Amino acid sequence: MKKKMLFIFNPRSGKGQIKSKLAQILDIFVKGGCEVIAHPTQGPGDAYRIVQEYRDQVDLVVCSGGDGTLDETAAGILKGDPVLPLGYIPAGSTNDFAGSLGLPANMLETAEEITKDFHFACDAGDFNGRTFVYIAAFGLFTDVSYETDQNMKNALGHLAYLLEAGKRIFNVPSYWIEVETAERHMMGEFIYGMITNARSVGGIKNITGNRIELNDGLFEVTLIHPPKNPLELSEIIMSLLSPNDNKSKLIEDFRTDRLVITSEQEIAWTLDGEAGGTHKEARISIKKQALDLLVNPERARGKEQKK
Repeated sequence: MKKKMLFIFNPRSGKGQIKSKLAQILDIFVKGGCEVIAHPTQGPGDAYRIVQEYRDQVDLVVCSGGDGTLDETAAGILKGDPVLPLGYIPAGSTNDFAGSLGLPANMLETAEEITKDFHFACDAGDFNGRTFVYIAAFGLFTDVSYETDQNMKNALGHLAYLLEAGKRIFNVPSYWIEVETAERHMMGEFIYGMITNARSVGGIKNITGNRIELNDGLFEVTLIHPPKNPLELSEIIMSLLSPNDNKSKLIEDFRTDRLVITSEQEIAWTLDGEAGGTHKEARISIKKQALDLLVNPERARGKEQKK
């Protein structure tokens, strides 16, 4: 019996590369035993909406686009029952989560893998009741992704982010926050914070350490104190880029399954590279192995090298 698939794709992600591959991808899915409903996203929130509309009519969902498209699709899947299996064909400018999963760079190869019935139970996050897939962040440059023009992203890729970030490097705000977990309580001033379940952030691999498990029920938390001079800024950058776990004294890093971050001022957050609103209180918890991803589990565990 054929499986019914909802295939959601963002026709503008990356350089619109899905357009030249669409017929071949659909052919792979049909030959793999799927009856496909294809839907090009029409704007923000559309992937979430279409999942809700079709969730009772299909057996699995596949999305293609950037991290934002994945975020919306995953949020739609986890909003109700049944929790459908999810396949992902990356086609964005950065594709951090695809890098964490070790997905093939070739879109057709990724589509082939989706038809092989691989399953990997992956953690997801909850931010004040809103689902995110791999990162919640505040502070330095977190708004770069959604404030960078899509046409610039398509034309310049990573360089577009760097150009947007460079506009504000000399005007960096800091935030006085209180952090509470089951294991610790701390207060301090920070220019940046990220709560992640990923091996790659901003295109940089192992920025949160080199022993990341995507299904262990734990976040990697990284908080950066403001540097007092260029030497300390350099220390922070070198520490983040270092493959070992010996971080600078200006970086607080730990693991937890839930935390609360509070501040007297509104703080703007980004979730999976998309605007997450401004909040004085952020309650963040992990949903252990909540997503059923149609990816090679050996790659997702980091045990097979990405092709």
